[in-house]
Amino acid sequence: MTFLSVLPYHAPMLPPERTVRQRIIELLTETRLSSHQLAQLLGIPERQVEEHLPHIVKTMARDRSRRFVLDPSACSDCGFVFRDRTKLTRPSRCPTCRSEAVTPPRYGIDSRKGGSERLDSGPSSG
Repeated sequence: MTFLSVLPYHAPMLPPERTVRQRIIELLTETRLSSHQLAQLLGIPERQVEEHLPHIVKTMARDRSRRFVLDPSACSDCGFVFRDRTKLTRPSRCPTCRSEAVTPPRYGIDSRKGGSERLDSGPSSG
């Protein structure tokens, strides 16, 4: 008797579930969500979502049909907008008024209108 004949019959394997990054990309497509919102929807820690984001940015940079969009954080007290920030995480305080009332950045994935648009896979610089 062989080892395989002892094992019970198993149904064919189902296709693997989508990865966390694939699920984040699906959730961000044509919408804007914060890392906290993504974490709640996915049932994973916010820090884990933030670790996946740089990889998603790289994936979207290679995709000519979609682009990663970052709506930057802003200070709720003085209105300062963190346009030049390169980190994808929430800043701890405002550099202008030192307030900790800073809104989190929101992320999204939009379709490109044409294939020759400038890559916009990071924080806007202007």
